[in-house]
Amino acid sequence: MNFLVDAQLPRLLAVRLNELGQSARHTLDLSAGNRTSDRTIAELADLDEAVVISKDADFLNSHLLRRKPAKLLLVSTGNIPNPNLLAMFETHLDQIVAALRDSAFVELTRTGLIIHE
Repeated sequence: MNFLVDAQLPRLLAVRLNELGQSARHTLDLSAGNRTSDRTIAELADLDEAVVISKDADFLNSHLLRRKPAKLLLVSTGNIPNPNLLAMFETHLDQIVAALRDSAFVELTRTGLIIHE
């Protein structure tokens, strides 16, 4: 699966997703880096058929109101250490990928996945 990781999440998440066989890039890899606007991130993700991974409620609102980005993985864990975040993704990655094949909006919480829509 193709992912675009937003600025509030560590670049290491994109690195780890790639190591786990996914295709991922972080906003730091874009020409404007972490200054890339949410609108541009959504447009790039949609052009690349990528899932935006974000903690940002603005992406949630945009997805729900305008379907931009087309696919969203919302991280609703609150602030947790990066090793814990990476472990959660490793634990749930197969479920995340399967859920995003059928749903446009999936949420990762401290207790697991919520599949919306």
